[in-house]
Amino acid sequence: MTPDYPLLARQLEALLDTRDWLTNSAQTCAFVMQSLPNLNWVGFYLQRQPEVLSLGPFQGKPACHPIPFSKGVCGAAARTRTTQRVADVHAVADHIACDVDSRAELVVPVLAGETLWGVLDLDSPQEARFSAADQAGIEQLVAVFVARTDLV
Repeated sequence: MTPDYPLLARQLEALLDTRDWLTNSAQTCAFVMQSLPNLNWVGFYLQRQPEVLSLGPFQGKPACHPIPFSKGVCGAAARTRTTQRVADVHAVADHIACDVDSRAELVVPVLAGETLWGVLDLDSPQEARFSAADQAGIEQLVAVFVARTDLV
């Protein structure tokens, strides 16, 4: 059953009651982790230097850091500025395995205007966990985060 993403978007909008990027990114990670089934990691990677993502707020096991734009699913999302939805990360040649239990991954770029601020990364131990509806729903949640947060 697909989660009610419009309802989740309204709930996230109400939760993000500050413009602070750190508070809002931490709240967003916790909210997504608690609201969606079959996830083992949710977090932000931030672009703080050219062509490299740095670990930001997250929920889950300790994570990989840093991630170059040239590697992995997060790097591809940052490099192309397009959402990456992968059914089986073990089939991706340059996948960065932070948690060997992760099978599926969904990574949404976070843009401040035309500038890449970072990415929101969701991992699941369930192969093919993320559908097109999940992708659209998470992109909607990222849009709420961007609208409610000062990213500069």
